[in-house]
Amino acid sequence: MTQDEIALKLDEAARKCKPIAQLAATENITLEEAYNIQRLSINKRIERGEKTTGFKLGFTSRAKMEQMGVHDLIWGILTDKMHIAPEEEVSLNQWIHPRAEPEIAFRLNQDITEAIGLSEIHNYIDKMAPAIEIIDSRYENFKFSLEDVVADNCSSTGYVIGNWIDVDTNISELNISLHIDGKTVETGKTSAILDNPLQSVVELTRLAQKAEVPLKKGDIVLAGAATAAIYLKENQHIEVQVEKMGNVAFRVK
Repeated sequence: MTQDEIALKLDEAARKCKPIAQLAATENITLEEAYNIQRLSINKRIERGEKTTGFKLGFTSRAKMEQMGVHDLIWGILTDKMHIAPEEEVSLNQWIHPRAEPEIAFRLNQDITEAIGLSEIHNYIDKMAPAIEIIDSRYENFKFSLEDVVADNCSSTGYVIGNWIDVDTNISELNISLHIDGKTVETGKTSAILDNPLQSVVELTRLAQKAEVPLKKGDIVLAGAATAAIYLKENQHIEVQVEKMGNVAFRVK
């Protein structure tokens, strides 16, 4: 298959909620080609009227990097159709095998066209918030290789953003937890995100510069998961709480 044919196959799998077999092994996709397929797939969304709203980062856990045998982060693109309002009730029928994970979101206050260091990155962010990301691989059994997941836009599916607050640079050791129907199911520290969630934005500036992808004022950046993701079931209330930041939640039916 051509890269455009693979992008179309992944796009249709997402739209029709029908999983497909892994592709990278049989199609001999390189990581660079996988990112190109990702962009082709996002372009199909844009052609349907969706607008890009930012980026999500993956493999922000050192342990996850080692598990996958990689030495760098991966990233996907967010669109407005993925946005879920706080406390909104959404149907599970729009997804294949969705999972939720707690995150920290940041908002850029200016365009970024170069790699920025940790000591300066707070000058490029005006707000932060507790967030939930919903991931949903388009592959059968939620199984995939590195190239597969990148081509599939890093499983990007949905996101919920809590109340925006001013950026505090001291956020590397905050408690973060995920709750289902009022019961705590996962707990962790923000240090699980590259030792400091702000480092994720730093890494994104580097990766975006390398890929010649502009980061724009107003873009949202999901810094990466702080705990394991939890599989979603019908009629659940999903909530994330972050120390000093507050909480955010949504419902599924």
